[in-house]
Amino acid sequence: MKQSFNDLINSDTPVLVDFFAEWCGPCKAMAPALQELSSRMGEKVKIIKVDIDKNQNAAMAYQVQAVPTIVLFHKGKIKYRQAGAMSLGEMEKMIQANV
Repeated sequence: MKQSFNDLINSDTPVLVDFFAEWCGPCKAMAPALQELSSRMGEKVKIIKVDIDKNQNAAMAYQVQAVPTIVLFHKGKIKYRQAGAMSLGEMEKMIQANV
């Protein structure tokens, strides 16, 4: 059974959400870093991508006004949020500092 977005962000496992758009150049540039981050973090952090054009309700609910926007959730609370591209190193440090 597929988990809902709310179930995911309310879990005990931290969830990094990448709000992106297909037409966004910086979003595409971040994709390899997110894949590498997923490999490095394993089960410690769940990484999901949310296309703001296909999931406008989620984008509106979290007031995403620019892409990419990275939001780190833990137990339903926003622990970190940043609009704009981030490097692999920046994302790793942010996760370590916030979970």
